[in-house]
Amino acid sequence: MSLFATGFLLVILQPSTGQFPRACANRQSLLKKECCPPWDGDGSPCGELSSRGSCQNILLSQAPLGPQFPFSGVDDREDWPSVFYNRTCKCEGNFMGFNCGECKFGFSGLNCTERPLRTRRNIFQLTTGEKDKFLAYLNLAKNTPSQDYVIATGTYTQMNNGSNPMFRNINVYDLFVWMHYYASRDTLLGGSNVWQDIDFAHEAPGFLPWHRVFLLIWEREMQKITGDENFTIPYWDWRDAEDCVVCTDEYMGGRHPTNPNLLSPASIFSSWQVICTRSEEYNSQQALCNATGEGPILRNPGNNDKSRTPRLPSSAEVEFCLSLTQYESGSMDKMANYSFRNTLEGFADPRTAISNISQSGLHNALHIYMNGSMSQVQGSANDPIFVLHHAFVDSIFERWLRRHRPMLEVYPAANAPIGHNRENYMVPFIPLYRNGEFFKPSRELGYDYAYLQEPALDSFQEILIPYLEQARQIWAWLVGAAVIGGTITAVLTGLILACQKKRRGTSSEIQPLLTESEDYNNISYQSNF
Repeated sequence: MSLFATGFLLVILQPSTGQFPRACANRQSLLKKECCPPWDGDGSPCGELSSRGSCQNILLSQAPLGPQFPFSGVDDREDWPSVFYNRTCKCEGNFMGFNCGECKFGFSGLNCTERPLRTRRNIFQLTTGEKDKFLAYLNLAKNTPSQDYVIATGTYTQMNNGSNPMFRNINVYDLFVWMHYYASRDTLLGGSNVWQDIDFAHEAPGFLPWHRVFLLIWEREMQKITGDENFTIPYWDWRDAEDCVVCTDEYMGGRHPTNPNLLSPASIFSSWQVICTRSEEYNSQQALCNATGEGPILRNPGNNDKSRTPRLPSSAEVEFCLSLTQYESGSMDKMANYSFRNTLEGFADPRTAISNISQSGLHNALHIYMNGSMSQVQGSANDPIFVLHHAFVDSIFERWLRRHRPMLEVYPAANAPIGHNRENYMVPFIPLYRNGEFFKPSRELGYDYAYLQEPALDSFQEILIPYLEQARQIWAWLVGAAVIGGTITAVLTGLILACQKKRRGTSSEIQPLLTESEDYNNISYQSNF
């Protein structure tokens, strides 16, 4: 991996959000287990003198976990980030960041009181200038060192419990590739043993909130290194696509003329080096990915295993997925049935919502279809199509949130796979974010999607849909109640009419003539019901 000198950029860089803060990647911080760097604005830890935050003990969730990970105390990511730090900055109000030097997502301004709303757009609706600028931003990120963050090249044990720090510089783009790898890597158990059934970002309830945070952080980092505060990630709407329409030199790179597994030399991405793609090698060495370049991006779209993924997802499959009312169900992993999350992630059939791990649907289908770097979980973020794809997946998540309007309690509080309970902190982010904090509409986080900004009629329909769905589920009860109510009404009407007829048959001399207003006002109607 090459690091390029970009001094003028480093001057404008502000504290960001990502993995290990450089200010805490040292022997003193690790031995003290404290990551509370000073805020440049006043020089105090967490900006305490300016009431931005304070250094506090981390409160970990005590909720029980699912049975998928039968170990304890063997993985640095357990009870994140307590293996490395048990004190971090707790920011007040709308402040955020590892030193409380930033604003929460959805806020901006010197005091974080402004509420901007930015719109993510379809990549094919960008002007040529906007599209070229996006591609240039990607290449800039690949060649700009991260000022605020470094990556760990060894486990906490290999660091001799903090006394021998093992960290390395990394460029901005690869920082996010490494974070995705680190969250999904296998557990190293010693010797040549590993545990593969573990993932802090996939195959469980946190899949959608985790990637939502990932994109928000990535988006903010791009805004910083470019100075373009209005930058947003474009998305690729792949519904009903017959092939990879973004796989051209004009966009994300076409096919190499002689080697179908490589990108066209005319694409800027053909010179990129991938990292963190050799999981078997890392496992055999009981080592972490150290972000060394491992070759070019691989991509051969459409030449994948058709028995697993015959085509790209359809609009009908997305609509069926959106109709599912349960966010999570059952074991809350890739075997979950009728789970919106598992169906969207792609482990359940997008036509029945029944788990079928021999097939790859929706989100997973796109990864498999790309047939290259995108198709291996740990290294999939190496391909820049990753961000376009996950922005669209996030938009489907957003549609579900708007349609069903779930309470926070819908997100599982306990018994989810390790790292995925509502109050668990997401691996490997510092500052800390809980899964449940991002189970909310995107507008509250400061962004929207262009294709979701529909006319008022469609917005009304979106609001009406959940109520119509509830009515559909209880229609039989409603019909039955109506029939019974109608029958009772008919019987009572008949009885009343009969009584009135009988009274009319009484002698007129004894029938009262209620003509005076005071007598009329004294009448009281009683009922035996």
